[in-house]
Amino acid sequence: MDRLRQRADFLAVANGARANTTAFVLQGRRRDDQGPIRVGYTVTKKNGTATERNRIRRRLREVIRRVDAVFMRPHHDYVLVGRRDALTRDFATMIDDLRSALGRLDRPAPKTGTNKAGNKSAPNPNGMTRP
Repeated sequence: MDRLRQRADFLAVANGARANTTAFVLQGRRRDDQGPIRVGYTVTKKNGTATERNRIRRRLREVIRRVDAVFMRPHHDYVLVGRRDALTRDFATMIDDLRSALGRLDRPAPKTGTNKAGNKSAPNPNGMTRP
């Protein structure tokens, strides 16, 4: 397992699928090459001082180390965006959260709604579907 280091890679993963948990947001994207699984970590300044952000990042790295690579898809990139709750969340719970988040990333996207006639309805600007 390698680490993501370049900004362009982080931005590419940000456009992929995501799964929210209490302690972090998991973003994932399939790559076209045959390289190994790559993982990146990011924690924004709104999550606290540098010491707290580093602690969050260390906890996220350890969670990834303890989760089997079996749960991760080959040829994928993943980014964990840390949240402040990662400082106080139980470690075993964070591992379970990561496993479930990885499972949610693999699900297909939900289908759009249909109206009574069976035709697909177009979304309006505020995200609601029109009948």
